[in-house]
Amino acid sequence: MYRFLGFIMLLIMAISANATDMSDKAEYKADCLILKEENSIICKYTHKRIDEDKIVKFEWIEPDGTISRVRSMFIPAGHGSIYDYRYIKGRTKGSWTFKVTDENREIKINFIIE
Repeated sequence: MYRFLGFIMLLIMAISANATDMSDKAEYKADCLILKEENSIICKYTHKRIDEDKIVKFEWIEPDGTISRVRSMFIPAGHGSIYDYRYIKGRTKGSWTFKVTDENREIKINFIIE
């Protein structure tokens, strides 16, 4: 009986931990939008709002793995997102990676320039 209760407790803890991880991932995400008519790539980072300022790092990684831009971005307390943009013209064609480093989190998203 006690083994069964112990198993149930472990199962509940595992499900709870997994649910926390899932909501954490939903609160920290990146997205990129390519606007051909405006010659622009806009990448946005969304994070959990906090009551203090923070700095995150944005990296634009070319198809060959070269990091073509690194920016430290300031997010004021209470704000939930920040974005960066670049022009399409002059960019290498292929699959790019937009990477955000937020403390110990690393969020990546890929997009294609044709």
